[in-house]
Amino acid sequence: MPILPATDSPFSDDAWGDVLTAVDRTYAELVEYQERLERQNEELRAARRFIDSVLDSVSDVMVVVGRDGAVEEVSASFARALQSEPGALVGRAVTALFEGDGALRLGQALEALRLSRETARFEGEMMTPEGPQPVEIVLAARLSDGGRYAGAVLTGRPLGELRKAYAELEASHRQLKETQSQLVRNEKLASLGRLLAGVAHELNNPISFVYASVHALEKYVGQFETYFERVQAGAPRQELISLREELKLERNLRNLSQAITGARDGAERVRDIVADLRRLSADGTGERVPFDLVEVAQVAARWVERGSKSGIDVGYEGPDSLRVTGAPGHVQQIVMNLVQNGMDALRGTEAPQMTIRIAQRDGKAQLSVCDNGPGVPEALRASVFDPFFTTKPVGQGTGLGLAISSKIAEEHGGRLHLDPGPGGCFRLELPLEGAS
Repeated sequence: MPILPATDSPFSDDAWGDVLTAVDRTYAELVEYQERLERQNEELRAARRFIDSVLDSVSDVMVVVGRDGAVEEVSASFARALQSEPGALVGRAVTALFEGDGALRLGQALEALRLSRETARFEGEMMTPEGPQPVEIVLAARLSDGGRYAGAVLTGRPLGELRKAYAELEASHRQLKETQSQLVRNEKLASLGRLLAGVAHELNNPISFVYASVHALEKYVGQFETYFERVQAGAPRQELISLREELKLERNLRNLSQAITGARDGAERVRDIVADLRRLSADGTGERVPFDLVEVAQVAARWVERGSKSGIDVGYEGPDSLRVTGAPGHVQQIVMNLVQNGMDALRGTEAPQMTIRIAQRDGKAQLSVCDNGPGVPEALRASVFDPFFTTKPVGQGTGLGLAISSKIAEEHGGRLHLDPGPGGCFRLELPLEGAS
């Protein structure tokens, strides 16, 4: 049975109802506030777990510094580096964790940060049980919600591993450059091998001719010596006539003149070959000088013709002379490579033809090497100047010839193009003599 208020109570039933309603409302508000407070606490705990996970996972060292320069938080990586527990570092002066000059620079940066708010970057050395460890330090200001200076955040990357990585990268880069240089040398040796094959073939004919002529001269000289010995011995006239017929001196006298002429022609041919070789190797150091592009191209093409033994004669269309500026030896290397590639492409082609065209257009010298071979497929045209790209069978090409030629052309202030059209046609552009 409910207890009823006394009849003499100063509160009416309506007043008691208002009180109970107010109590219920206050209780509901307290419950809602408690729930909101619990949610906020959970959010704070989640944020704290997130911060702790970041501090545990970050690979670079990280230190949160208070206004007074004391450590408030540290990353697990920083604690591991110092071989200490994170809690043992909290409250210590951050400068006490660094060596000499690094501690001094850190203290100065903290003082400057209070005024300028500008991020500082410098090197310091952490005090670790193994000795000082160099660290690249970045110090940034930490501000409160009101924009006031609340401390700093120090991040750092140990330089020992970084320098080791740089050293390994430098070693790899050096090895790559050495390998590249070796490949370039191999390509040059391959070109030199083709050249030497042509030189040997070209020299063999006139030298053999000279040798045969000299051998004939030795034979004729022996026969004449035999005859003159009998003359000096006072042999009778009839014996001398018979000896002349036996030794065929009249015929050998005519052959003697022919042998001398043949030996001289062979020697002159060797002289011309040596002169070509000198022109081919002139200025091979890479010094930029004015030179005749027509002469250089014709000499280079002639030697590829000799070395390839393909039987293909390279035609020429253009002026008798065109002066350009560059390294003649390097330009010869480009022309020899283009002509050799054309010779290789023409294998199996019926009625093969190759032509070198030289002209002056748009203020530049243009040299084109064109053939009537199968050409370069459209799908491969964009890759022909890439290093190590080749369409030749394995063992017959390094894939560096066109890449090196393109690089040489760029170093000369020109370009090497692959022109469209039937067959293969490469066009080299070079600055004219006197062009800036």
